This record gives sequence, C-alpha cells and structure tokens, in this order.
Amino acid sequence: MRIDVVTIFPDYLRPLELALVGRAASRDLVDIQTHDLRAWTHDVHRTVDDSPYGGGPGMVMRPEPWDAALRDIVARDPSRRPRVVVPTPAGVPFTQSYAAELAEQDWLIFCCGRYEGIDGRVVDAWADDEISIGDYVLAGGEVATLVMVEAVTRLLPGVVGNAESIIDDSFAHGLLEGPVYTRPPVWEGRAVPEILRSGDHAAIARWRREEALRRTRRRRPELLDRIELSDADRAVVASTIVAAHGGGDDPPVTGVEDAVTAAGAAGVVEDAVTVAERGTIGDGPAPSGCASSHCS
Repeated sequence: MRIDVVTIFPDYLRPLELALVGRAASRDLVDIQTHDLRAWTHDVHRTVDDSPYGGGPGMVMRPEPWDAALRDIVARDPSRRPRVVVPTPAGVPFTQSYAAELAEQDWLIFCCGRYEGIDGRVVDAWADDEISIGDYVLAGGEVATLVMVEAVTRLLPGVVGNAESIIDDSFAHGLLEGPVYTRPPVWEGRAVPEILRSGDHAAIARWRREEALRRTRRRRPELLDRIELSDADRAVVASTIVAAHGGGDDPPVTGVEDAVTAAGAAGVVEDAVTVAERGTIGDGPAPSGCASSHCS
C-alpha cells in the first residue's frame, strides 16, 4: 500500500517512522510519503490560509496550494487512482470496519487541515472520505491521520506477526475486548482468573466471550444493537443489567428465562425482557444502524 500525507507540519508525522508502522515501512509492506503543503505556494511568505468569506473567527486554508499538491502527487503514478481522505470533526465516524475498508485500497492520500479547515471547494473536488475520529476538536488533522494510518497499516498482510491478534481485537466481532492478563499469577493480592490457567480452551473461549459482552454492555451498550446475540449472550447481558441496577456483581445466569426472572426481582424486568426477546439493550433499535451523533 502507498500512503501520502499532505500537511504544513511534516515533522508531526515522524511517529510513523517508529514501532509497528515504521517496521512495516522498512519491510516494504507500506510506502508512506509525507509532503509539506507549503512546497506548492508561490509567495515569499508561503501563504496557505486566508480570512473566511462571510466573516467569523479564524482562517481557512486556501484552495490553490491544495489543488496543486494533489494534482502533482496523483500525477506521479497515473496508472492508479488514490482514495483521498480528509480528517475532520464534521466527518463520519472512524470505526474498525472503516479501517478494514481503507486497508483494501492500494493508495491513500490524507489531507491534514488546519485553522478552520480546508476550503470546501477543494473537499468537494477531491475528497472521497471525510472522517472523524471522535466527537471533539483537535488543532489539525495530523493526529487523526496518525490514528487512521496505524489502524489501517496493522491490518495489512504481514504487518502484525500473529494474525490472531487482529482476529481477537476489540471491535473485530462487534464487541469490546475483555481484560487480559500475564505473569505473575498473583500480583498485589490480585489473582488471575483461575479459568485462564485451567487449560480448558472451550471454557476459556466462553469466559472471554462473556467478559466481552459484560464490558460492552457497561461501556458501549449501543454496540449490542449492531450484532446478533445468542440466547447465552442475552443471558449474560441480562445479568449485567441486573448488576447495574443494584443486584451486586454479575450474578450467575444460566438461561434467558432465569435472566428475566432475576431482572424482575431487581425491578428491571422490562430491560431484561427486551434483551431476551430482541438481543438489544432496551433503548430501542439504533437508527439505520447508526449510534453516533455524527449521523443525521
């Protein structure tokens, strides 16, 4: 894969020379080129911004340097068409599935805006994707680009030494990954869960699934609306609801009927019935598969 990054702060992207992404580049698994947008300016001050039409605070990045930069970069390899990405808080949410989609491309160009953003005409003319990494504002697109480039690069064949690491990632199955442990078996009086040391691979797999469900229910419940839950999954989610409503630690629940009974005793039967019947968290279905404030 080829990745080009256009920015007014090329040194900001130097972390891409390190660790996993840097090793991937050194092994020719990915070719990352960083470009200084100011190289395509033609005045003594190397100006890339101007005041916004319509008034208001801040400055807007001028269209001419961006257009010249993108035309020049694309012309260097006319046999291919790149996918052009603009990081912006006004974009659609970046997800693991989005990273996987971008990893299927053979050429990406990231355009790192600054100030109030890039002139909208450039975005309309060039951008294939406008992507946000979260509901907050950064000083520029460089940090978001670092996030996306690493997320995409680690999905490329041969980049991660153990391919199972990718399969077991958080979000790989639509759930957050559960807790992980290593030696020593007891640290500061805290023991590793005994089941992880049992050697029973089937039981370990079940435990990991249950922990992933519990963590997802507690921290990102909207994700449960996007996946199909088995009866066993629903029972685990229902037990987590009981615990969240004052039922103590997650009680052992062996089936959907038991989950509903336990939830009823805790006064949250409506939520648990919803889990049992629909496999959701009881807040209603997500609109068109979207659970983000970015969607409209």
